[in-house]
Amino acid sequence: SSSRDEALRDKRAQILSRGLPKRKPIEGVKQVVVLASGKGGVGKSTTAVNIALALAANDSTKEVGLLDTDIYGPSIPKMMNLRGNPEVTPKNLMRPLKNYGIACMSMGFLIEETAPVVWRGLMVMSAVEKLLRQVDWGQLDYLVIDMPPGTGDVQLSVSQNIPIAGAVIISTPQDVALLDARKGAEMFRKVHVPVLGLVQNMSVFQCPKCKHETHIFGADGVRHLAKTLGLDILGDIPLHVNIRETCDSGQPVVISQPESDA
Repeated sequence: SSSRDEALRDKRAQILSRGLPKRKPIEGVKQVVVLASGKGGVGKSTTAVNIALALAANDSTKEVGLLDTDIYGPSIPKMMNLRGNPEVTPKNLMRPLKNYGIACMSMGFLIEETAPVVWRGLMVMSAVEKLLRQVDWGQLDYLVIDMPPGTGDVQLSVSQNIPIAGAVIISTPQDVALLDARKGAEMFRKVHVPVLGLVQNMSVFQCPKCKHETHIFGADGVRHLAKTLGLDILGDIPLHVNIRETCDSGQPVVISQPESDA
């Protein structure tokens, strides 16, 4: 009976694996890291931008790219201070725009800044496929992918179509955000993408005048979640006006204030 059950499990796994797309590497890209969150508004894009800049700053020999797969709300163009349309190569591939040494691609380069993307799922998936397969990245050591919030079509498509070295989950310590962060971590486990760890963002606010610290979104919620999931905490980022202002002005804190606490 047990051997029959095992044979059935193997057969089921074979059938299921046939339905999944084969993961095909992005040409010229050695390692892909995805930045994800279960919920919007937790600072995922800000963190993705600063991680890409930090990877490049830590080793000047490494080439780093940044891909924005948030079709409905692309924010990388503003944060990286980039505008314009990408050039197209003779092979009909889009050339990424570049700033601070980082090659960037985003839906924001292909539409007007104020134009809403009013698309159904199939059109969104087609756009994601173009961003994954029709970009000439050259040779990259790292491609950082800024995912949209949630666990929907885009996240599954990216996770199942390209080999990913690891995922980083961003969350605030707030209980509502942690519920969705947990779902994000579990999604990556289901599609066999290693989760490198969690980043606790907006963890504490320090008054610039009296230096009193306030845990606006709660204290250590992400640390408790990481312990529950058996994952590492990769960073603990304060709620600081400099981090917000520098990204809004297109000069992220890692590049504009590298010696600051933030």
